[in-house]
Amino acid sequence: MTSLILDNAAAVATMEGDDGGVLHDASIRIEDNRIAAVGPAARIGTDADRVIDARGHILIPGLVNTHHHFYQTLTRNLPAGQDAGLFNWLVSHYPVWARLDPEAMDVSTRIAAAELMLSGCTTAADHTYLWPNGARLDDQIHAAREMGLRFHAGRGSMSVGESDGGLPPDAVVESETAILADSQRVIETHHDDADYAMTRIALAPCSPFSVSQTLMRESLEVARHYGVHCHTHLAETRDETAYCRERFGRTPVEYAEDLGWCGEDVWFAHMVHPEDDEIRRLGAHRCGVAHCPSSNMRLGSGVAPVRALRRAGARVGLGVDGSASNDGSDMLGEARQAMLLHRLVDGPDAMGAVETLSLATRGGAAVLGRNDIGHLAPGMAADIVGYRLDTLPLAGGAVHDPLAALVFCRPPQVALSLINGRLRVRDGALTDVDLPALVRRHNDIARRIAARA
Repeated sequence: MTSLILDNAAAVATMEGDDGGVLHDASIRIEDNRIAAVGPAARIGTDADRVIDARGHILIPGLVNTHHHFYQTLTRNLPAGQDAGLFNWLVSHYPVWARLDPEAMDVSTRIAAAELMLSGCTTAADHTYLWPNGARLDDQIHAAREMGLRFHAGRGSMSVGESDGGLPPDAVVESETAILADSQRVIETHHDDADYAMTRIALAPCSPFSVSQTLMRESLEVARHYGVHCHTHLAETRDETAYCRERFGRTPVEYAEDLGWCGEDVWFAHMVHPEDDEIRRLGAHRCGVAHCPSSNMRLGSGVAPVRALRRAGARVGLGVDGSASNDGSDMLGEARQAMLLHRLVDGPDAMGAVETLSLATRGGAAVLGRNDIGHLAPGMAADIVGYRLDTLPLAGGAVHDPLAALVFCRPPQVALSLINGRLRVRDGALTDVDLPALVRRHNDIARRIAARA
């Protein structure tokens, strides 16, 4: 057993209790990959194999990202999609995404992971739903493992192309037989349901306008046979609602319920436009929701009724969504956007700092069905991030309330990150990644796929 102490932090926010569970002048003891003790620095002491001086830092649980599209880092800021709503935005991007390949999947995963980790994220769920030119989920899993990110890999899919009334071109959809066979393969090969698992699989048919009812039902059946979770986009835009009413005679939520897509093993991205009675049903089913405020604003999709969903009993976390519909992968920044957006809609007391950070930590853990991450306590995974309180973004703010400063002030870059007890960021830099070289390689691929498309 190896031991590590994060010593004498200015503050430790355990995210336990309504006040964030803030301890001052506190330390955290880690044994192997889990937290052994949290408390006053004098009580924890410094008897360990390694001691990291955390003076001047606030330590919080690693942030949990519940919805992303890693490959979209390659298509940020494409001119054709800059001023489009979701459907037109997708149509402008499909031809570029059709040029993805295994190398593109690998490198875009590393870029997304790096950006997330430097913002304080330690666990991320990704949703890739097209697999052209030999790309496989394995490419992403390998890259995420090397980066050291705790990864919930969504085996996404699209099976209904334009010729069958779907939105995507036929060239980027797969046969349902192939989708289901590969879904079974990746679960059997990669899914780990043990505590502290670094890789879990979810089955993630893309959306009502790109997969069939049969695939939705059979994906759910396979997932429940293996005990893995299911994920899809739902109720994101008014266009989607109109599509579902015309094609299925149902709202998106009614459509999902008809297919059995409800329960604690299901989570939806966005959920911007549920009806009031649907909010109550989603809560009663204990469905999960990935709230993606930046993407919803970027595409003009609307504002998700987050507080109503939570009051009804739904599990709600935050997601940065695709890096081409958000153009960034900053989890702390996403938390700030969530707080500000809901204050704009419902007033200045609509969402406080602790509630916002709870969505980004405990809320995200609940959405992903995890009880081993999301707060700092003995027995929890050693997923811990630290921000320096003496940096420019927090100047004049952290002295009053260090935890609230993380979302009220401009989001700082993480200074320290441990994931599963492994040091991944130190002094604001990834510990073993040549980031400039990675960015150059990524940009070369981005230029190539856009030019070919």
